[in-house]
Amino acid sequence: MEEWLTRSELLLGREKMKRLEESNVLVVGLGGVGAIAAEMICRAGVGRMTIVDGDRVQPSNRNRQLAALVSTGGRLKAEVMGERLLDINPALDLTVIDEYIRDERMVEIIKRGYDYAVDAIDTLSPKIFLIYHLVQHGIPVVSSMGAGGKVDMTQIEIADISESYNCKLARILRKRLHKLGIRSGVTAVFSPEIPPPDSIMAVEGERNKKSNVGTVSWMPAAFGCACASVVIRELAGGNGEPPPDQHP
Repeated sequence: MEEWLTRSELLLGREKMKRLEESNVLVVGLGGVGAIAAEMICRAGVGRMTIVDGDRVQPSNRNRQLAALVSTGGRLKAEVMGERLLDINPALDLTVIDEYIRDERMVEIIKRGYDYAVDAIDTLSPKIFLIYHLVQHGIPVVSSMGAGGKVDMTQIEIADISESYNCKLARILRKRLHKLGIRSGVTAVFSPEIPPPDSIMAVEGERNKKSNVGTVSWMPAAFGCACASVVIRELAGGNGEPPPDQHP
């Protein structure tokens, strides 16, 4: 085991670290949630990853997004995150896709096969399309619901999407997925915290976006860590618990 992973091995054990090294993970959406999820998955020692995002870093991203710095303004988020992940683990087998994927292109990428997927898309139509095709191809997925308009990270929950509640995005997603024959089998990271009504502002002229929701630095990051924890614990097996001989 490489030196930079020794602390993880001390907690999880060599067998689980080996499982992570042999795993292949897809992360779609590299904003406030997805970039954090991708980095945590990389730092856990997952050996193969594909990251996808067609967006560029905007000044308004800097309050919460990992890729967003003054020095990275205007650059593709996927490109920035690809460089960052390889700086963490140069041995990572990484595929970077700097596109807005949908329809046939999305299916083409999914068909490459993955052990787990993270859906961190914040636009409804491609989000539904991605989840539907991941389920159809038998690829486990954890999907992030809305982190905007929320401030209390202790209210974040991880559950099957059928058990989500008090989340507008989850409600719409459930309804649309029901029409496609999917009622369960998708892990959701959500918060039942009710956003203040004045935290949402309509916008015009922005691609794939009809409104802006107020955000704070820690909430998307917390959602991203929750998504990553699902992936890492499931791939490692045993919910990421340490080997029996390491319990007190």
